[in-house]
Amino acid sequence: MNHQIDKLRQDVLDKVKLYYKAKSAAAAAWSPAKPIHYAGRVYDEHEMINLVDSSLDFFLTAGRYAEQFETDFANYLGLKHAALVNSGSSANLLALTALTSPKLGNRRLKPGDEVLTVACGFPTTLSPIIQNRLKPVFVDVNPGDYNAIPGQLEKAVGKKTRAIMMAHTLGVPFPLDTVMKLVKKHNLWLVEDNCDALGSRYRGKLTGTYGHLATFSFYPAHHITLGEGGCVATNDEQLAQIVCSFRDWGRDCYCPGGKNNTCGKRFSQQFGALPFGYDHKYVYSHIGYNLKLTDMQAAIGCAQLKKLDKFIARRKANFKLLYRLLAPFRNRLILPKPTPHSDPSWFAFVISVRAGQNFSRNDLTKYLEANRIETRNLFSGNLLRHPAFQKIKRRVVGNLENTDFVTNNTFFIGVYPGLSSGDLRYIASVFADFMKNHGHPVSLF
Repeated sequence: MNHQIDKLRQDVLDKVKLYYKAKSAAAAAWSPAKPIHYAGRVYDEHEMINLVDSSLDFFLTAGRYAEQFETDFANYLGLKHAALVNSGSSANLLALTALTSPKLGNRRLKPGDEVLTVACGFPTTLSPIIQNRLKPVFVDVNPGDYNAIPGQLEKAVGKKTRAIMMAHTLGVPFPLDTVMKLVKKHNLWLVEDNCDALGSRYRGKLTGTYGHLATFSFYPAHHITLGEGGCVATNDEQLAQIVCSFRDWGRDCYCPGGKNNTCGKRFSQQFGALPFGYDHKYVYSHIGYNLKLTDMQAAIGCAQLKKLDKFIARRKANFKLLYRLLAPFRNRLILPKPTPHSDPSWFAFVISVRAGQNFSRNDLTKYLEANRIETRNLFSGNLLRHPAFQKIKRRVVGNLENTDFVTNNTFFIGVYPGLSSGDLRYIASVFADFMKNHGHPVSLF
C-alpha cells in the first residue's frame, strides 16, 4: 500500500512539472503591452512541486517544511534561531513586542521608553513602537541612500532612549558603524528591519545579523517569496523563545507543533496562581497573538531559498546596468547610492527629481506608467503627515526636511530578477524620451 501511495504521489509531482513547463512556455510569449513591473515572483517547477507535495501531506499548519526552512534560513544568516511568521509586518510586531517581555527583567521595554527610528519609510516599522505604547524618536535621512543621518542619530539619544528600530531602506544598509557604537555605549536594544535587504552586507557581514533581533519579509515583491510570510531571526535563545511565545498565542510552552514535553517538565512546574503541575502546553506567559504560517507557504520558501544567491546576483547586475544607462541624467535626477562600507542587495532603483527642474516627480512617473513601466513612491514618505500618525506622541530631531523632500520628489522602479537587459534598456529609452521632451536631449547608446 505504501509503495502504491508513493508512486501516486510521484505521478502527481511529475504532472506538476509538465504543467509548469506548458504554462511557462505560454506565458513567455512577448507582448508589446506587457508591463514592466517593479517586482514580482520568480519561480519554476520546484516551487510548484514543493507546494503540491506539502498539500498532499495535508498537515496544513507549520510542519516539516517550516522546520526545514527555519533551519536552512538560520544557517544562511549564520544565526542560531529563525521563527517563521505570516508576514514581515508581523515579524516587526513580534520582534519589538518581545523586548517588552517581563522575562527580560530590568531590560524590558516599558511604556514611555524611547525608540530611535526614521519617519521616512513603511508604516509597519513604526506601528509596533506605537502599539507597544513606546515613544518614537525621529531623525532625518540622506537623499541618495535614504537612511538615517549618522550625526542626527547621535544627537537623538536621550535619557529615556532604550532601543533603535529601523529598516535598511530598499536594500541599502543604514549606518551600522554609528548604530552599533550607540548600542554599545548606551546599552540599547537593536531591531534590524531587514525586510527589503536580504543578502545585503555591511563591512562584509550580512545585515540582519548585527542586531539583537532582525526581521524579514517574504511577500512576492521581496528577494524570495512564500506568497505571504516573514521571519524573526536572533542568536539569543531567550529572545527566540519569547518571540515564539508571542507568535503562538502567548503560551509558555515552546514545543513545536505536534510535539510534547520538549522541556521534560510538562506536568511538574508552578506557574502563576495555577495548580502545581498544570499542563505546560496550556500555560500563558504573554498576551500574545496567532501569527503562524502554513507548511505550504514554507514549502515554497524551501525552493526559493536555494535560488537566493542567484537572485541577489541578478539584482546587483540589473542595478549596475540601469545605473549606467541612467547616469546621463544625474544632473537632473538623484540616483541611488550605497552607504559607506555597504554592499546592498538592491530591492529597487530609487530616484529623486532634483530641485529646480521643469518637471515634477508625478510628471515623470505618469509618463513612465503610460509607457508600461511600473513605479512606486518611496513607501509612505513622511509618515508623520499621514492621518494615522499625525497626533502620535513623538520626539523629532531637526525638521525632517529631507524626509519631506522624499515625500514630494522620490520614487522607485524595479531591478528584480524577472527583468531582462532588454527591459532595462527600454526603461532607459523612455527616460531619454521624457528628458528630450523636457528640454534635455541626450544620447544614451
